[in-house]
Amino acid sequence: MRTEPDIQVGILSAPSIEFTLSTPYRLQGQMLEGPQKAVYANGHILLNGQSYNDLFFEPAIPARASFILHRVTIGIGFHWQRDEVQHFQGALHIIIEEGRLTAVNIIPAEAYLASVISSEMKATAPMGLLKAHAVISRSWLLANLGHRAEPQQKPDGGLVWYERTAHTHFDVCADDHCQRYQGITRATTEQVRQAVAETCGEVLTYEGQICDARFSKCCGGAFEEFPYCWADIHYPYLHRGRDWRIGKQTVSLPDLTREAEAERWIRSAPPAFCHTAEPGLLARVLNNYDQETSDFYRWRVEYGQDELAALIRERSRTDFGRIVDLIPVARGTSGRLWQLKIVGTQLTRIIGKELEIRRTLSPTHLYSSAFVVDKTDCLPDGLPGRFILTGAGWGHGVGLCQIGAAVMATQGYNYREILHHYYAGADIECIYQAKNSQL
Repeated sequence: MRTEPDIQVGILSAPSIEFTLSTPYRLQGQMLEGPQKAVYANGHILLNGQSYNDLFFEPAIPARASFILHRVTIGIGFHWQRDEVQHFQGALHIIIEEGRLTAVNIIPAEAYLASVISSEMKATAPMGLLKAHAVISRSWLLANLGHRAEPQQKPDGGLVWYERTAHTHFDVCADDHCQRYQGITRATTEQVRQAVAETCGEVLTYEGQICDARFSKCCGGAFEEFPYCWADIHYPYLHRGRDWRIGKQTVSLPDLTREAEAERWIRSAPPAFCHTAEPGLLARVLNNYDQETSDFYRWRVEYGQDELAALIRERSRTDFGRIVDLIPVARGTSGRLWQLKIVGTQLTRIIGKELEIRRTLSPTHLYSSAFVVDKTDCLPDGLPGRFILTGAGWGHGVGLCQIGAAVMATQGYNYREILHHYYAGADIECIYQAKNSQL
């Protein structure tokens, strides 16, 4: 790859889409501007009284072009889910997918990345984090281009995992399923533009291949390995390790696949880069909706018996009856459970992998699957009346830890040192030059 690619980003899907062309756009030879509404009807798209198979809005003046999409849902399925009005640059393509309309933004990769690192984190984050995030977001994007037809869920002996490359008609979506992309809605600062420009075309590679550079919000002090979250594939650069260094020296990590070690680790709060509650740093790094989560390094969730039984029944679509126990079966290298046994009065079953566990035990998503369970308040029938989950981290814990990387940056580590901490053995290479695109 020698030239910067254009990226097709799926923004929203709905029976009808309301949008505003802030500048002139071309549609099949005609010029349009201002408020518009596209509606799905009988296999076609209706716009201004005319019927289309698809709508491609090409900017009349690319350097100035922008449009607005109304009712864009962000944080789909998570506790911060909400609708926003969002503003984008580039071209707009509206297509039909499964009886609904999908809005796709087409934009050069580097402009896409300027938005991603301002949407995943805050545009005021430390430069070292912004540069590191530009490299890993670019790496993940390019490593997964072209992988569009994979199923979203893959069963394997009762275990389920969720792949991110599950889109058929565009490259990536705009939400947490892929990478957060919110156009120019999030303020892109000069610092963000500098971070993207100074790392332009740089990716992580391992043995000549672009790295599948995963990342999460907070590892909880320990890195997870890829196979415990997704397919049984080992990437050496997504390694076991501890999110802590003394100078340039790494610090050893207990064997958290062992239950006793995992329990000690989760119930304590060992030093780690991501073990910070500094409000000033978090306000610089986290977008407003992420700051609604205050306890991410260590956290606690409680459920009553009836509440938990109803939750598991609804989320798994399986009636376990009343819940007798939640038993750890297998943990990954960060102490995250990838197999959990749910024991009910009507059914006992092992579930996994980590995201399936998180989805089953929360109305949205549990912060992570690195948790231990305490049972209290014994009921007259001998069943636990209350389940207390004490946990560590936010997200899957594979690859870069966003909070940890932010702390590293404030402590003087540069972006290359941050990347080598989280992706040991990976190289940093420049594989293309940017187009003359406006970030």
